[in-house]
Amino acid sequence: MLRVFNNLTKKKEVFKPIEPGRVGMYVCGMTVYDYCHVGHARVLVVFDMITRYLRYSGYAVNYVRNITDIDDKIIKRAHENGEGIEHLTQRFIDAMHEDAAALGVEPPDREPRATASMDHIIAMVQTLVDKGYAYAAANGDVYYDVSRFEGYGKLSGKKTEDLRAGERVAVGEAKDDPLDFVLWKAAKPDEPSWDSPWGPGRPGWHIECSAMSTHCLGEHFDIHGGGLDLQFPHHENEIAQSEGATGCKFVNYWLHNGFVQINQEKMSKSLGNFFTLREVLKTYAPEVMRYFILASHYRSPLNYSNHNLDSARAALERFYTALRGVKAVDVSDGGEYETRFRQAMDDDFNTAEAMAVLFEIANQLNKAKAENDPKQAAQRAGQLKYLGGILGLLQDDAETFLKGATVDGGMSDKDIDVMIARRTTAKRDKHWAEADRIRDELQAQGIILEDGPGGTTWRRG
Repeated sequence: MLRVFNNLTKKKEVFKPIEPGRVGMYVCGMTVYDYCHVGHARVLVVFDMITRYLRYSGYAVNYVRNITDIDDKIIKRAHENGEGIEHLTQRFIDAMHEDAAALGVEPPDREPRATASMDHIIAMVQTLVDKGYAYAAANGDVYYDVSRFEGYGKLSGKKTEDLRAGERVAVGEAKDDPLDFVLWKAAKPDEPSWDSPWGPGRPGWHIECSAMSTHCLGEHFDIHGGGLDLQFPHHENEIAQSEGATGCKFVNYWLHNGFVQINQEKMSKSLGNFFTLREVLKTYAPEVMRYFILASHYRSPLNYSNHNLDSARAALERFYTALRGVKAVDVSDGGEYETRFRQAMDDDFNTAEAMAVLFEIANQLNKAKAENDPKQAAQRAGQLKYLGGILGLLQDDAETFLKGATVDGGMSDKDIDVMIARRTTAKRDKHWAEADRIRDELQAQGIILEDGPGGTTWRRG
């Protein structure tokens, strides 16, 4: 029985979808003005893992992940670059799709864009105005009146009186209360705009997600996800907007992944301490990054460092070394291992505990290889790949993973094989010093040799 930590109630709850056997899930996607950083990668991988596990558990999942392709940062970056907004956003949408595919992230079922959802956005703003939850200000903007929504703060636990004490009205704003937030922004010179009942303008960020999620999944759906940094004010404002407009509960379960940290500080573009995924993947294989993300519980902080990525790579090498040289049988039942794997994953998607089960299988696989039991080894290899596949891991060919991609300026596979052949000849002729020299030269290039009964194999270290 799957239990999830619901950030709305701050406790684990048995997961019961609105419609038996079917799950509607919406996740806040990227604002596309730059390349994905490691924090974005965590959101992509975590909710891909959740989707995969829900489907493995028998649910028909309708997974929606939006794209924000119009906002202040996008407009600013396009002006800085001297390029059109549509060209900028499409360039980074394409890059995001490439990065997601590299990480083994399956595409969402629907990927609505803010600019293609303008009719739904304007209609929701109009509904909020008609119901008295929003008002048109003197400067042409439309604001949400937070004082009209009694439940404001129920997701974040924040009290309006405390928030109001720390808020100020910025220059140029015409809202009635410091807590009120913009739904529709009046057009400014040299900015894109759309016609609306309040004049030309564009939407605020929060209303985009309310409109896209309810359009794709209905007024009331099962799961809303995203990074913990979005809990307030973005998700809090989504609740206020959506429930104000529809008059019904917005979402049953709120799931948030924890921050990615560097030196105990959140990784973000605004702090300037982020690494783009593309930078990281120049050094580490994409599956290493995926493993690194899933090795920790999705709600815990994830500490980014080369040391931790090296540990992730070493862990994957243990798995693939166990799988090396074994023809795995196809299995659809992981036996007692699958039972324990499910127990871990049913406890709020505890991938860290699920990984421990995979390591036990790998140990048994190594034992079967050592005892020269090919039938048992093939069975264990099949179980390892089957359960690893539920997490989107261990589906590569072992030899391919261990040899890895050629690093710029590094040795090619052919060069390595030639040197190993020379070493083999030197050992046969008892030229031990030459054999050791070749081994040391390869090791200096990051090539690890492993001598066995069947000859010498290698991997990139």
